[in-house]
Amino acid sequence: MTDAMHRRPTIYDIAAAAGVSHMTVSRYLEFDGERTKELNRNDIRDAIDRLGYRPNLAARGMRTSRTGRLAILLPLGTAASSVHMLAGATTEARRAGYAVDAIILDGSVAERSVRILELAEAGLFEGLLALTHLASDRHEEIATRVPVVVGAEYDEEMRGIGDLADASPISAIIDKLSRDGHDVFLHVAGDRTHATARSREAAYLAAIERLGLESAGVVGGDWSGSTARRAVLDLPADTRVTAIIAANDALAAAAIHAAVERGWRVPRDVSVTGWDNNPIGQWLHPSLTSVRTDYEELGRRSMSRLLASVREEPAPDSSESVSSVLWRGSTGPAPALPTRTSMS
Repeated sequence: MTDAMHRRPTIYDIAAAAGVSHMTVSRYLEFDGERTKELNRNDIRDAIDRLGYRPNLAARGMRTSRTGRLAILLPLGTAASSVHMLAGATTEARRAGYAVDAIILDGSVAERSVRILELAEAGLFEGLLALTHLASDRHEEIATRVPVVVGAEYDEEMRGIGDLADASPISAIIDKLSRDGHDVFLHVAGDRTHATARSREAAYLAAIERLGLESAGVVGGDWSGSTARRAVLDLPADTRVTAIIAANDALAAAAIHAAVERGWRVPRDVSVTGWDNNPIGQWLHPSLTSVRTDYEELGRRSMSRLLASVREEPAPDSSESVSSVLWRGSTGPAPALPTRTSMS
């Protein structure tokens, strides 16, 4: 027999079989069907009988206990973004009257997931907010014991995906530069093993096609400043590129360095943009146009989702991007190309 055949049915299995949400099944079990619509109640009862579901009474008791505490789980060696998310999530939890414990987890994804399951079974917390990747098979198991929300999506190597890989500001950047007269662009890409780099490249190409602009290519493919510098220096002398869209601020700084080496003035001859809002960017000359991701807001939104789950309320709407463009001195109107070319 397979592991799936041996596996004990969960409320997620009941929900799928009955065509309802897992929270509806949870409410049915907690109140013996009294607070469930008759049609749903019948469907859930039939699914329970058909699948042979037996509730985990210990876990059920823990779910209905009130400790006034929530846990925020972070990976070992947490990045600055996670620290800012922690601050936002903690503020939101305390505003709702909860105490918060921050717990650092090390080890592999599988080891972290087992540790989170142990925390869920301990009965100490009313909910868990994970700022670390969870193994998919463990996520469901954890959720049957205590509400759990993955606050920011990462892959197994802790590289941002989901909201953290939202690249929509690239489109806003190219829209504005196009209105300012730029029509030939270059993209300096990041390491494509990162979803963030892939999504920014895809957003760049989509915007170029949508607006009928010209791309001189996608160059680079790592996070090395030397690669970005070489890519700009290797542009032909008669290049018509007037705008460089870099995948992060370090690549943008290297691109500016190379532009100056070529005798180009930024932004008079070429506009350059980055991503990450590295604090040093505002002190460059010219200051660097970049993209800021509001990690504290992302933390607040994640905690709001967890609080809604704990209270068995609908999840709040949070469709707006948490990233926005910071326009600074490295971007401006398109230049007169003959003047710039003569300086190359």
